[in-house]
Amino acid sequence: MLRFIIIRLLLLIPVLLGLLLMTFVLLGLAEGDPAAAIAGDNATPEQIQRIREELGIDKPVIAQFGAYVVNVVQGDFGVSAYSNRAVGADIAQRLPATLELTFVSLLIAAVLGIGFGTLAALWRNSVFDYLVRIVSVAGLAMASFWIAIMLQLLFSMQLDLLPLRGRLPSGMEAPAVLTGSYLLDSLLTGRIDAFVQSLRHILLPALTISLGGIATIARFTRSAVVTTLQTEYTTYEEAAGFPRRRIVFPYALRNSLVTPVTQIGLLFGAFISSAVAVEAVFDWPGIGSYLVQAIFNSDFQAVLAVTLVIGAVYGLVNIAVDLAHALLDRRVAERL
Repeated sequence: MLRFIIIRLLLLIPVLLGLLLMTFVLLGLAEGDPAAAIAGDNATPEQIQRIREELGIDKPVIAQFGAYVVNVVQGDFGVSAYSNRAVGADIAQRLPATLELTFVSLLIAAVLGIGFGTLAALWRNSVFDYLVRIVSVAGLAMASFWIAIMLQLLFSMQLDLLPLRGRLPSGMEAPAVLTGSYLLDSLLTGRIDAFVQSLRHILLPALTISLGGIATIARFTRSAVVTTLQTEYTTYEEAAGFPRRRIVFPYALRNSLVTPVTQIGLLFGAFISSAVAVEAVFDWPGIGSYLVQAIFNSDFQAVLAVTLVIGAVYGLVNIAVDLAHALLDRRVAERL
């Protein structure tokens, strides 16, 4: 198992280098000059050229890429043209908010998706089963930013049940920073008031991101559970007189979770992508909204760093998914 983890971590390095190179080339082809963005509208051509030389973007692309990789290895992601701060400091400040939003979205998607999929399989071809199929297709078809606006109009503007934007109400002091997650930090420091408000503020953006994941997980769970219920050992257990609930939940559902767990790992990347639009709509101070501002300001240093960090987190999550497979299926563990 340890050997598997080490190999996967080593394989992650060339993947990140390839991702960084592809992003670097695409940014080189994009319009916009980060030096001009930093210099401002009133800068002279000489001032812009001097900034280009300081940033090293007057050199060939290969030379720029090599210098950037060397700096990243040393922990230097450059300076943001948008915030005029170290990019690493900006990401360290904003990444916990995005991870909190993503993991809460995954939790909602996993619980509801597996639950709906299992019930749809047990009540196959019933009204509930057809309803789950219809809702699944609709959830995959709708754009996340449109869902975000509709949920804001319904739950915030019309019903006034949930906050419109942000992580905490205006004027409320944030909990002491331990993990960067307001939900965890408020519990660890005994700030129940902050926990309740953090939960209220995260529900709408998390639900927005999770809708497509609920649909995906429900479809794969239904298919897996239906296939498992048709196996010989399940038929034998039913013939032996075991209650259906004892067959489904300890045995059939566990053997059916490998495929949904795989989808959860893949959905992590999709949720990070959705967070870019959703954070902008809900004014969530994560790396998604930071990336949007970086793109608008031609802040290539920030774009490169955010891409690299998201790629690294996504790779680590997929390693965790493989380990979860090993816990669910001993045959997988023997191959690791």
